[in-house]
This record gives sequence, C-alpha cells and structure tokens, in this order.
Amino acid sequence: MVFPVLAMIRAGLSGWVSAWAPGYTSDHASRPLRSRWSWAIYNRMVVDQADVDQLFHALADATRRDIVRRTLSEQYSVSTLAREYPMSFAAVQKHVAVLERAGLVTKQRRGREHLVAGNPASLRAAHDALDRLELIWRDRVARMDDLLASDSSA
Repeated sequence: MVFPVLAMIRAGLSGWVSAWAPGYTSDHASRPLRSRWSWAIYNRMVVDQADVDQLFHALADATRRDIVRRTLSEQYSVSTLAREYPMSFAAVQKHVAVLERAGLVTKQRRGREHLVAGNPASLRAAHDALDRLELIWRDRVARMDDLLASDSSA
C-alpha cells in the first residue's frame, strides 16, 4: 500500500509543529488532517523521533563527534582513524558503525580498506531538528510570559 506511505512523507511533522509553534509554517501546515490518515502521521512522528534520537545518541560521544568532524573534510580509512585515538581498532570500528547507522558517515570499500566519509545532510537534519525544537520552546516560553503577565495584572 503505497499511498499511506506517501501521505506520511508528505505530512511529516508539519501538523504537529504548527500546533505547538504557530510561527512555523510549511506548505503542508495549512492542510486539514483527515482522520483516516492520522495513524500515518502519528507513525511518521515516531519514526522521525527515533531517527533524531539515533542521530543525537551518535553525537553524544566526543570520539564520534571528532570522527564526524574529521571525515567532513576528507575520507579516512578506519585504520587511519584508529591510529588517532587511544583505543583499539575494534572500538573505533564500533564508533564508526554507530555513526553509520545514524547516517552521519558513509563507509565505502576500496580494496582492503573501508573509507569513511562524513554526511553533511545528516548534520543539516540535526540542525533542522534543533531549530524546530527551538521554535516550540520559544512559543511555550512566550505563552508562559503572557500567562504570568496576565496573572500579575489581575
């Protein structure tokens, strides 16, 4: 069933974000949600949240952040990266695997080596997620300020 998947992708988080952050607009935010597709939008939110959680989990470690920083400028083999850190080759391989699952790096085989390259699009996704959260929290704080101002004047 392809159509519900397209509806999920098309809807994304726009309905949820526009409900909590009225200043946020997208081309889909003004569309009314149909009740029969609400499950698809809910599931899309769960998938998006899982992706964001995985992304920030990967960035939570200083070694992994350093690997991402290095690989954004050029490709490195896993063995070259392993020489840069005071840990075993296997430990660096595991760090790279976490980053690869999160989409922050890609691995490509060249002969016997596995070359690791950074993925700037994933960092943009993390930036966008933080921007959305900032909009939500700024709106919430503004509403709290309004409530406090109305309580103090009464």
